[in-house]
Amino acid sequence: MTTTGATIHLTTAQAIVRYLVNQFIEIDGVEIRICGGGFGIFGHGNVPCLGEALYPVRDVLPLYRGQNEQSMGFAAAAYAKYHLRRRFMFCTASAGPGTANLLTAAALAHANRLPMLMLCGDTFLTRLPDPVLQQLEHFGNPTIGVNDAFKAVSRYWDRITHPAQIIQSLPAALATMLDPADCGPAFLALPQDVQGWTYDYPASFFMRRVHRIRSQMPDARELADAAALLAGAKRPMIIAGGGVQYGGAVAELTAFAESHGIPVVETIAGRANLLADHPLNIGPIGVTGSDSANTIAQQADVILAVGTRLQDFTTGSWTAFAKDAQIIGLNVGRHDAMKHLSLPVVGDAKVALPALGAALGAYKTPADWTRQAQDHRKTWDTYVAGNVAHGNRPNSYAQAIGVVNALCDPRDRVVTAAGGLPAEVTANWRTLDIGTVDVEFGFSCMGYEIAGGWGARIAQAEAEPDKDTIVLVGDGSYLLMNSDIYSSVLTQKKLIVLVLDNGGFAVINKLQNNTGQDSFNNLIADCPTIPDPFAVDFEAHARAMGADAVTVANPAALGEAFLRAKASDKTCVIVMQVDPYDGWTTQGHAWWEVGTPQVSDSATVRAKHAETEAGRDRQRQGV
Repeated sequence: MTTTGATIHLTTAQAIVRYLVNQFIEIDGVEIRICGGGFGIFGHGNVPCLGEALYPVRDVLPLYRGQNEQSMGFAAAAYAKYHLRRRFMFCTASAGPGTANLLTAAALAHANRLPMLMLCGDTFLTRLPDPVLQQLEHFGNPTIGVNDAFKAVSRYWDRITHPAQIIQSLPAALATMLDPADCGPAFLALPQDVQGWTYDYPASFFMRRVHRIRSQMPDARELADAAALLAGAKRPMIIAGGGVQYGGAVAELTAFAESHGIPVVETIAGRANLLADHPLNIGPIGVTGSDSANTIAQQADVILAVGTRLQDFTTGSWTAFAKDAQIIGLNVGRHDAMKHLSLPVVGDAKVALPALGAALGAYKTPADWTRQAQDHRKTWDTYVAGNVAHGNRPNSYAQAIGVVNALCDPRDRVVTAAGGLPAEVTANWRTLDIGTVDVEFGFSCMGYEIAGGWGARIAQAEAEPDKDTIVLVGDGSYLLMNSDIYSSVLTQKKLIVLVLDNGGFAVINKLQNNTGQDSFNNLIADCPTIPDPFAVDFEAHARAMGADAVTVANPAALGEAFLRAKASDKTCVIVMQVDPYDGWTTQGHAWWEVGTPQVSDSATVRAKHAETEAGRDRQRQGV
């Protein structure tokens, strides 16, 4: 590096790193670096130049060594979730398969509107050594490579072909990641030669800059229309999505609901917007929801959907609502605000809800409607209490959830994903504090659990080091991606991991059976290609990665082991077998559209197809 007057002579990689180091954000009056560091696996496509640039700043921009690029991306996503999208991590991977491994994680971040910066190696711009190691050749178009695949799963994508381009590209990528409406992953393809090329950058490019998240006030006419619609409602309902937390609008949502007496239901991403015992919290909605929320959803005449993208698990594939119900979409993203012919209110919930409340004036929800919703919630709570209770019956996910829920600290963070656990956690977990639940069901990625737990724990250790990150994972997801148990031990970022072993992909086996089919290729015992099934010794495997581990026989023993894990300062893995057939949450489900065979030799398959199609009668039409 050389400095001459108003310019600084740097390589492209050095300039990228120096820029990131000097970007800050103001959160609750405190200025903190936006980029919390990165996750990296080095290879020939990123270690000579980007690795050289990262080494001198390793204390202010810590680089966590990953075990797998996909899990690095999951960890980065969980870190951004914890920080409510106001901070992010970067991921760096080498050219070729290292970068390709990030595709699934990028799709997860894109689906969940999460900021993540990918700094990925690329083939040489000069093409002089082509074809190089791990290059994906396209004979008719040499400009295309594996990095082009990220265009579909990135909110911002660029290939840096000259060092000067980052002067425009980096601020644009950062602006995308910080924009409430367009938030998502940003991808920079960095050709191996360009990373090391130099340029005289203006010194002003590296000045310390403090960013603030834009807060968008909705259009006054949209507010007036929404208020007029709500004012005429006899049976209104609020759907609270993940955007409520990302927008810092939990207090505003609570005040709005309380002021007007409107029942609130939560999406999967919106779990932990309200405490479980809040009188207006009617429960989780949708396919993995509650009878209480789904019952009032079917009767509501006006639905205020706040900060939700209304995916099919929320809407019951658009059968959860009355066909004549009117929806108000309050969302910072225009695309989400207008779904299914909603009346859109495009703006931040934090400023829009108070404005909508003022426009609504003295309106109060009819008391009998609110009371009816609360009665449904009491009935649901009674069901959940019985569902999580343990005694003389097979071990279940719900029982394990109940044990942890009863013993954890209110500020502990619970993380799960994919498989059967998202449904079971969503239905049975009683929120003890705001923003403490991370159920990854946006892109529904198996393998997120432990990696996401590691990323969440890195973030949690910055703010709440005395609290725990608790991971609930099935045996199928554990086998798919478990190496970040090792990462957590190495980095001393303690996790408590519950491995609930049901002998395979039991929730998909359940779906297979529920659509009239015999069990096939999901449970280990039902795979024709496995002549001698056996159980994995998860305890020994976890110990081999440096964690404390124990296998327990029942929920009571699970509770004892959990308390020991709470008292420890080391990653602990607790293994318990659960029944693959018995103990599932059987109530609270909405209809869900899945593709079923229109013709089959099986009478049970034909019958289940007819049953599935019958549910379509309630399906709303829209966009």
